[in-house]
Formats: sequence, C-alpha cells, structure tokens
Amino acid sequence: MSNKPTIVLVHGAFADSSSWNGVIDNLRAQNYPVLAAANPLRGLSSDAAYVASVVDSVEGPVVLVGHSYGGSVISVASAGKQNVKALVYIAAFIPAEGESALGLTDKFPGSTLGPTTRAVEYPGPEGKSETELYIRQDEFPAQFAGDVPASVAAAMAATQRPVALAALQEGAGAVGWRDIPVFSLLTTADKNIPIEAQRFMAERAGGYSVEVDGSHAVSVSRPNVVSDVIALAAK
Repeated sequence: MSNKPTIVLVHGAFADSSSWNGVIDNLRAQNYPVLAAANPLRGLSSDAAYVASVVDSVEGPVVLVGHSYGGSVISVASAGKQNVKALVYIAAFIPAEGESALGLTDKFPGSTLGPTTRAVEYPGPEGKSETELYIRQDEFPAQFAGDVPASVAAAMAATQRPVALAALQEGAGAVGWRDIPVFSLLTTADKNIPIEAQRFMAERAGGYSVEVDGSHAVSVSRPNVVSDVIALAAK
C-alpha cells in the first residue's frame, strides 16, 4: 500500500473527469493513488457534500484538487476534514463564506463566458423546472480551451457536463482553506475566470501560487505543469 496521500481530483463546470487524464498519468507515474470524482454540478452545498463523502471513503491522507467551479466545491467539502492535508486550486474559485462563483467572476472585468453559454431547462426535484448552462459547441474551443488541439477541444465541447445555474449562484458555507495549506495555479489566458479574480482569491487564501500562460483548460493543455503543483502539495 502506498504511503503517499491519495490525490482526489474534482472537475468543474463544462468538463468531466476525463479532463484530468494527462494529470492522472503523470501522478500515477510518481506512484500517487488517484481518484477523479464525478462532480454532480447541481448545487454547491450538495456537490460539496458528495465530494466530502468521496474524501471520507479514502483511507489515509488526501490532497484535494479542484478546477474552476470545482474549487468552490473543494473549499466547502474540506471544511472540518482532518485527513485533507492540502488544497490545490487549478484555474479555480477560492470562495470565502457567502461568495458564489458568479459573484467572484463578476468582481473583476475580463470574463467572456456569459455570451457563449446557452440556458436549457431540465426537471429538478419534484418536477420543478431548473436551468442549466452549456457553452455553445462552436464557441467552446476559443472560450474554454484556446491552447488545446482543435480535435480535442471539439470532443470536449461535445462531452461537456452542463452546470446548474443555481450552483454558480449559491454562496459558500464554511470553507476549509482557512485551516488547510493552499496551492494555486493561475492561468493568465483564462477567458472564464479573469486572471485578476484568480490573483485576488489566491492572495487572500495565501500559500503557494504560480502563474502559467494557459487557457481555462490547463489540465488538458499543460498536464505537466498541473501535476507538478499537485505533487508539490502532496510532499
């Protein structure tokens, strides 16, 4: 059995666990146990509760990694978790209590995500109509994955997981980053979360941070950079 911490990876909106494939290969080559959780993308508190249950299922220490909206999820999921030894934010939201992903995005200019999305209704609990968002497939490569090969970006557009609008609007409860070491990778060519917003959140959270000239899909385009930050957090 490995004496290294288990790396739990949490994808964000408009993505799925396959967005971590290159990162997983790198981490497994270094003998890290890895688990990529399926983020439900339905509501911040419920998504965090699900990820917290995944963390609870792991024996031993955990390094919890979130991309994009997944950063909001790991922030809440890690609150009070004694086995989480580090939090890693990859082009991610690091909310304080009460802050939402949309609120943090709008705090600084630069995001072009809104005009590229389309809203679709889906049946929520008890048949109540809810709204979820997709990025239009023809606009996905430029918006989300500008430094990813065109064929890969097109496949990502086709397989994207939509996010409930309510999840992006929901404020965070208690957050774990106030008590757990933080490592952040910031993406300067990000069109979803403006770099100034990322810098604001990383500076507030403290810990280690590094910037890379990458798109929002940095785990796909620069898996070596991403896995290096995770491995640093896991030492």
